[in-house]
Amino acid sequence: MEFGAVFPTCEIGNDPTQIRAWAQAAEDLGYQYIVTYDHVLGAEHAGREPKLTGPYTQDHPFHEPFVLFGFLAGITSSIEFQTSVIILPQRQTVLAAKQAAEVDVLSGGRLRLGVGTGWNHVEYESLGIPWAGRGRLFDEQIELLRRLWTEEIVDVDTSHHRIERAGISPRPQKPIPVWLGGSSEVAMRRAARIGDGFTFASAGKSTVELANQLREMISEEGREPSTFPIEFNMPYGLGPEKWGGLTDQARNASISHLCVNTMSVTSAWSGTPPSGLESADDHIAGLERFITAVT
Repeated sequence: MEFGAVFPTCEIGNDPTQIRAWAQAAEDLGYQYIVTYDHVLGAEHAGREPKLTGPYTQDHPFHEPFVLFGFLAGITSSIEFQTSVIILPQRQTVLAAKQAAEVDVLSGGRLRLGVGTGWNHVEYESLGIPWAGRGRLFDEQIELLRRLWTEEIVDVDTSHHRIERAGISPRPQKPIPVWLGGSSEVAMRRAARIGDGFTFASAGKSTVELANQLREMISEEGREPSTFPIEFNMPYGLGPEKWGGLTDQARNASISHLCVNTMSVTSAWSGTPPSGLESADDHIAGLERFITAVT
C-alpha cells in the first residue's frame, strides 16, 4: 500500500517557505504522494437555489493545483502528485491538458490527474460553463485529454470541442493516469468504464463495500479489477486508536493507496473529529505521528 498526504490547502497559509517545509517533510517521512483539492472560487451558501451542499465557502482558501504542483516539483525529488479532484468541466480541456503535461514533464513523470464534476454550481456559472450537461462534457474531456497527451496532431469537431489539426507540445513521455472520485454509482460506473484508478473520500467498512462494488463493475466492463488502483482517505481526527484498524482493513481489502487528511475544515460536514492541528509545523508533526503509527 502506498501512503499519501493531503496538502492542507485551507489551513497552511500562503508563506512559500512553510509550504516548502511541509512538502519536503512529507517526502522525507516516506509518503509516496501528495494530494491536493481544487476550487477556483468559494461561494456564500445562504439563499442559494439549488442549495450548495459541499463543505467549502468563500472563507476557505485553495492553492491552484497545477501551479502548486509546479512549485512543489522544483523543491522535491521523488514524491508524486495527485489532484483529488480537478473539477474538469469547469476548465478548458486543451488548457488543462497543457497544464497537466507541463507539470508531468517538469516533475519527471510524477503527476496523477484525479478529475471529477464537482458540486458547486455557482463556480460553474462564474466560469461561464453550463451546469447542465456537465457529465457528457466530462466523458468527452477525458477522451480528448488522452489524445492530446499521446498524438502529435489532433483533429476534433464535436458539440463541445473543435481542434483543427493541432496539438500540444511538450507531451508527457507516457500517458498521465486519469483517476476519478466520488461514491455514487454513476461515478463508479464511469471509472469502471474509462478510469485508470478511483478515489474514495473515506475509509472503513462501508467504503470497503463500495470498493467491492466498484470491482464488480470493473469486471463487468471486461477489465481486470486486481490491477485497478483504489484509494481510501483517512481523516486524521479519528486518532491513533482507529488509524491502525482502518489501515489494516484497507490492506486486507487490497486497497492500493491510502491518504491522510490532517485538515479540520471538513470535520463538521463529514461527521469526523477535528484534527486539532493549526500551523504548518502542527500538520508536519501530524504526518509524522500518522506514518509512524501505521507503518
